[in-house]
Amino acid sequence: MIAVSIVGYKDTGKTTLAVALGEELKSRGVRVAAAKFTHHGLDGADTDTDRLRETYGVCAGLSDSGAALFWKGKRYLPDIAPLLDCDVLVVEGGKSLGWLPRVMLLRSIADAGALDQGLALASYGTIAVPDMTNVTDVVTLADLVLARGFALPGLDCGSCGRKDCAALAREIVEGKATPDQCRARKGSVSVSVGGVPVPMNGFVSDLFSGAIMGMLRQLKGVSSGDVEITIKS
Repeated sequence: MIAVSIVGYKDTGKTTLAVALGEELKSRGVRVAAAKFTHHGLDGADTDTDRLRETYGVCAGLSDSGAALFWKGKRYLPDIAPLLDCDVLVVEGGKSLGWLPRVMLLRSIADAGALDQGLALASYGTIAVPDMTNVTDVVTLADLVLARGFALPGLDCGSCGRKDCAALAREIVEGKATPDQCRARKGSVSVSVGGVPVPMNGFVSDLFSGAIMGMLRQLKGVSSGDVEITIKS
């Protein structure tokens, strides 16, 4: 799965752009899902969320007091994203997210200072930022998202040698690194529960692998090679 966030202040057209991007990606046969951060609760009365749900079919809502699916307490997008079963996740809002790239909707160039955070793939609309890609049509935006979108697990484990996922994400946006440098995304151990991949940081991956291989070496008739274990519950 790859992902992109659409960020901007109130009434800059985030939902309108998210809907248009979703429709363009769907027209290309891409499986899409949406997630929306809201400060207005999750009681179903949020018309912006309704618009996203109608377009994407799958839409997660997140607020400070809860999340869609009506869980109690705050939940985080990395916990929900694997459940959405899509090729591209379009996130409306989430200015604090440091583990995925973003598209900025600006009221003025001054907005870019707070919204960019080194994670912006482009600005969208009539306001262009110096030395940054500016996109003015959704077809070009969809091309950009498919070419350069990505999602890190948000574990901030440091296994990649950076202090957190945001540091690696900034390097990916700058073209100085690739998502494959995230060890939690592409480690020696791959675990799925109910078909949903479980990201692990490097330490846990190495611990998991070492424990399993240590036990297998005690069994007779076990040769070297890739190991596949299936547990049915």
